[in-house]
Amino acid sequence: MPEKSVVPAKSYAPSREVEVGTLAAVAAYLMWGLLPVYWKRLSGVESLQILGHRIVWAAAFAVAALLATGRLGSLAALFRDRRRALYAAAASVLITINWGTYIWAVNSDHVVESSLGYYINPLVSVALGAIFLREKMDKWTSWAVGIAAAGVAIASIMIGRLPWISLVLATSFGLYGLVKKKAGLEPLAGLAAETLVVAPLAVAFLVARHAAGAGSFGGRDTVATAMLFLAGVVTAVPLLFFAAAANRITLTRMGFVQYVSPTLQFALGVFAFGESVGPPMIAAFAAVIGAVALYALTRGRAKA
Repeated sequence: MPEKSVVPAKSYAPSREVEVGTLAAVAAYLMWGLLPVYWKRLSGVESLQILGHRIVWAAAFAVAALLATGRLGSLAALFRDRRRALYAAAASVLITINWGTYIWAVNSDHVVESSLGYYINPLVSVALGAIFLREKMDKWTSWAVGIAAAGVAIASIMIGRLPWISLVLATSFGLYGLVKKKAGLEPLAGLAAETLVVAPLAVAFLVARHAAGAGSFGGRDTVATAMLFLAGVVTAVPLLFFAAAANRITLTRMGFVQYVSPTLQFALGVFAFGESVGPPMIAAFAAVIGAVALYALTRGRAKA
């Protein structure tokens, strides 16, 4: 997405702004929902190495795109602004935690549990929007959130343990969305800043692994090498759509659109990767579908 094509939000009519933001959110979550297929092919690569390459190549992609569009100065301006630089650093930490946890979960056969995390995440987004941004929820949204929350809570109790993968994914990405919303960072410069903050650590780790003879990049598996290289593009594109959406629509709307992603992940975990699904996940899935249906069917009744 070339940066010069990004139109400032204020140039849109409000209805058009919401439409563009919603479409961007749907595109982002569709792509994220299919990502387990990509990471699963790299299951023979150490999870931290996948994370390191994802960070490095995403940073390279974002900086190259800024350079190609003549907007590299916007990145320098971002780092000169102390407030925005701090937001970028916070976003960097949060998205790194999220990426690392998710890659490990997928390659450790926990795709279904990771999908539970992204079912919980919209609830986190709605709560954060209400607490920090004073976004109001109509009664139908409140009911929908309550139903989904009850389903997730019951599922967690039935599992009999703290679903730490789900909670880490939900909390880290919910806070990441809040930071992006508060900062209002331009998508491409924001992505470049977020990845550049942690890129030196990623490079140091990858160099150390290669020096120890354990590096995967450039090895016999040429497909894996190509996929590690393309991890930057695979990472950047949905994040750019997400950033564009976060600057245009409420966290409440963003939260419910996000159910597209865990539904796809859940289906992949069960039907493509053969993971078992017990009563807890069935209960959570049923509650979430009911909540989404309630939310969708009552939009015409919601208060303006």
